[in-house]
Amino acid sequence: MCHTVSFAGRIGTAAVAILSLLPDANAFAPNAQLAFSSRASELEPLFGELERVKSAGGGTDAAFPVGDFRLFDPEAEGKLQGSGSLSQRIQAGADYVLPPTYPDGTYLANGGINSASGMGGELSAGSPPEEAVVMDAQHWLEHLDDNLPVNFAKPNAPVTATLLARQRIITPDAPGDIQHIILRLPEGMHYVEGQSLSVIPPGTDPANGRNHKPRLYSIASTRYGDILDGNTVSLCVRRAEYYDPNTGVADPTKKGVCSSFLCDAAPGATMNVAGPVGKTMLLPKDPNADVIMIATGTGIAPFRAFLHRLFMEDTVARHMFGGTAWLVLGVPTSGGLLYKEEIDAMMRNAGPGQLKVDYAISREMTNPFDGGKLYVQHVMQQNAQELFQRLDSGASCYFCGLKGMMPPILDTLEQVAASQGLDWNAKLKEWKSNHQWHVEVY
Repeated sequence: MCHTVSFAGRIGTAAVAILSLLPDANAFAPNAQLAFSSRASELEPLFGELERVKSAGGGTDAAFPVGDFRLFDPEAEGKLQGSGSLSQRIQAGADYVLPPTYPDGTYLANGGINSASGMGGELSAGSPPEEAVVMDAQHWLEHLDDNLPVNFAKPNAPVTATLLARQRIITPDAPGDIQHIILRLPEGMHYVEGQSLSVIPPGTDPANGRNHKPRLYSIASTRYGDILDGNTVSLCVRRAEYYDPNTGVADPTKKGVCSSFLCDAAPGATMNVAGPVGKTMLLPKDPNADVIMIATGTGIAPFRAFLHRLFMEDTVARHMFGGTAWLVLGVPTSGGLLYKEEIDAMMRNAGPGQLKVDYAISREMTNPFDGGKLYVQHVMQQNAQELFQRLDSGASCYFCGLKGMMPPILDTLEQVAASQGLDWNAKLKEWKSNHQWHVEVY
């Protein structure tokens, strides 16, 4: 059984010990319901349950109640390194914190609950056993998973963000203009991976003289930000342009107001922002669940945040991730592969089989079905059996990009389901009801 135990460390970090504790708590399953009672009046009705367990082939012929661990106490046997009672560990689960120690290295009894008075010696910060594997982990924003930040600022009462840097992230020969933009947020404004931020461009709409409406952008960084100070946010922005079909020249009167502002702004420029918002694109709570990400273009933004959290940053989430992350990214040309160098680094960081990446480069690749351009739906069709198996095993599947991506994807998956004798509508309803199907398109 693997426990994660956090110890006090320098500000902004924590030492996280992954302790392989034997025997496994499952070994105590037959008697687990008896483990928390020591009063005779409570034990009497439970002996019948003990006999039932014995008759089923479990339990033991103890001559005394087993609820007080006198039969076998793993702490006394040294299996818990003297670091706290088994009952406390069972009750606390992943929230169990190793108790403080005395100068001689022994642990304060009862998981750090008892007073140190009269015990001799000053208590020190908790420290892991010598055999524990210890890793530094940034942790100071992990509480956001339990207290999801929503609407720190609303569009009618925005706050001010400052542009720190921006960079074009596609090659000159790739179509369009896509930039990575880093903003400094006001103190106390936080978010988590999968959420979105509204940017309100300056000026007024010439059509009605009112302030411009907010534009919503998927967040492309983890909660700690690219600077890892927990006070910045990154966006992946495509400059919205309209090209005259006759001349092939961009019409400046039809350019995207907010995207052009962001892609032209100089470092130090300020702007109004609101949010964060979003609860549907969050990473699964189960660290062993597979994460399937289907993106077109700048739809990779939330998945960059996912992948940084799972494979780049020193977080408990990265150390504990036991599933497979699978990214399918569609772009027109290889020069438009967004964040490829980062993804290559993630591939090197990932464990065997933990990260799978498929690219659909439409203008450079052909699909095996009709010889036409390769799009993300073709990649999904090629890997349909694996996709369905992973979803049926509990994977979460995310889609992000232009809304035009979804109809061909759904049509393709419906055809695949029919070929396998499955009711596509029933299957999709099942995945949605299990919170395994997440869509964010624009």
